[in-house]
Amino acid sequence: MKTIAELNAIRAASIKNVVLRKGADALGTDIKPDCKYNVLVCGGTGCTSSHSVKIVEKLREEIKANGLEKDVNVIMTGCFGLCALGPIMIVYPEGSFYSMMNEEKIPRIVREHLANGQVVKEFLYNETVNPDGTIKSLDETDFYKKQIRVALRNCGVINPEDINEYIAFDGYQALAKVLTEYTPEDVIKVITDSGLRGRGGGGFPTGRKWALCAPNKAPQKYVVCNADEGDPGAFMDRSVLEGDPHCVIEAMAIAGYAIGATKGYVYVRAEYPIAVHRLQVAINAAREAGLLGKNIFGTGFDFDIDVRLGAGAFVCGEETALMTSIEGNRGEPRPRPPYPAVKGLYESPTVENNVETFANVPQIILRGAEWFASMGTAKSKGTKVFALGGKIKHTGLVEIPMGTTLNEIIHEIGGGIPGGKKFKAAQTGGPSGGCIPASLIDTEVDYDNLISIGCMMGSGGLIVMDEDTCMVDMAKFFLEFTVDESCGKCTPCRVGTKRLLEILDKITRGEGTLDDLTRLEDLCNYIKSNSLCGLGQTAPNPVLSTLKFFRDEYVAHVTEKRCPAGVCKRLLSFSIDKDKCIGCGKCAKNCPNEAIQRTDYIAPGHKLPSYQIDSSKCIKCGACMDGCRFGAISKK
Repeated sequence: MKTIAELNAIRAASIKNVVLRKGADALGTDIKPDCKYNVLVCGGTGCTSSHSVKIVEKLREEIKANGLEKDVNVIMTGCFGLCALGPIMIVYPEGSFYSMMNEEKIPRIVREHLANGQVVKEFLYNETVNPDGTIKSLDETDFYKKQIRVALRNCGVINPEDINEYIAFDGYQALAKVLTEYTPEDVIKVITDSGLRGRGGGGFPTGRKWALCAPNKAPQKYVVCNADEGDPGAFMDRSVLEGDPHCVIEAMAIAGYAIGATKGYVYVRAEYPIAVHRLQVAINAAREAGLLGKNIFGTGFDFDIDVRLGAGAFVCGEETALMTSIEGNRGEPRPRPPYPAVKGLYESPTVENNVETFANVPQIILRGAEWFASMGTAKSKGTKVFALGGKIKHTGLVEIPMGTTLNEIIHEIGGGIPGGKKFKAAQTGGPSGGCIPASLIDTEVDYDNLISIGCMMGSGGLIVMDEDTCMVDMAKFFLEFTVDESCGKCTPCRVGTKRLLEILDKITRGEGTLDDLTRLEDLCNYIKSNSLCGLGQTAPNPVLSTLKFFRDEYVAHVTEKRCPAGVCKRLLSFSIDKDKCIGCGKCAKNCPNEAIQRTDYIAPGHKLPSYQIDSSKCIKCGACMDGCRFGAISKK
């Protein structure tokens, strides 16, 4: 592709394949679609693991059997967001949202919907069906109506392995614009004025980072995309790469033009095989189209990208450790300064941003800095993608304006806590973040508000906890992760986190003291102040935030030898209500340590003697309680 005219010609030719999905008006065209239906099937990791590939195969088989090949176009897309309902299939132009799909449902959908135009309502996501039987669009459902999709705009909409579909949705128009209309300084100003901050956790202003790198002279400069994403429960970047890899490629080329770089690397986890495959397909297609490589759009600008696979080290999410790994060395952070903008990859000036940060860039260029800055809060502009997980009805991906309250995210968008349980806390930022208690559920979620309460945005993982969660155990869980993932380069992180974990383990065993709580705080503050990199400096956050907001649980563990949530097994005691026990003996059969014996007591109305638990033999595994169908066994 040598000229912008050729790019526009491809867009015009490709729109007919995608017009059903957003409508001619939305795409600014009156071109008629080339088929009657577009059937989009989620091909993200979650739905793929639930056999969405087999659903696509069955669809094509049934479409052929019914002679509908010319009427129906089947597309494997990226993630739609509502992962709890997968596998997901959407049929356009109606936008019918079929959830929890399987191969058995396909023949009927093809026969009734695709052949005869009758939507199979009983297979639809129930929130898309009104009480009167009419169907409402996804945009009207609670999960989607407060979302504004910028980074995720094409996920679940296009075929990520077809560059022409990306081009049809204005793909590479931003790159064409900056190469032909903007100076590098103009590009940096637009990004700076937009207020875009790094979505990888630190929240450093993106335009400022680019501006620091641009003036530095060197034979070679680099643009690096951090797609390592190691936080437990986080899958935002993976989903962007799986659903819209070209937006990252385009943004990296724009960054390269802005700072004077000609080479880029995407550092992605090897355990993201779908993301790696689609990214490589996209890079190859962009090269073939002349959108990567030499003399892009005939402007004299050269830029190319390669993929580097990470082995799954959490520390390689830290930018200097990531660059060290790309160079072929063991992933360990470097002291700063010098910062990567001055001396980064291969000791050359380097800009590093994560996937979500880059995913915003093309839209900022096309729609303007003021458009992006109009969303969000005073210091946190735009939108943020969150991966909702834990004790919440609608697990999945959401993209919302900065400043949306935690209450809106959990109860309005996420559907609330299942089973009628009460919300207790939300963990943001993964192992580097902290817990937000129920008392602060109306906190507006942005960078500064979270930091002010001892938490952090992180990359966007949001784990919801209900009343059955032990906050001491939660802090211990994240410390176990950090200890395993510490690179070991600096003593505060390597040794300090282990000592923290030992104290937490002691407390959950019922062997802690009040002095241990003081030691925990002192050690946390030391590690924060003296660790080499940001990961070590933030490792104590889960402990400090739970100590701050849930100190009463720590005190109960050490003074009463009791776990209020009933989670820490060494502090539990199980008992059988002799009046509820029917004497079936299932608990005794399930007990691995023969700690349950029959008594002589027969409860009124029952025919068999009840059982009792010998606390001296009980290993507190909970097998007895799990097997009792009559609610006769309790724990405290």
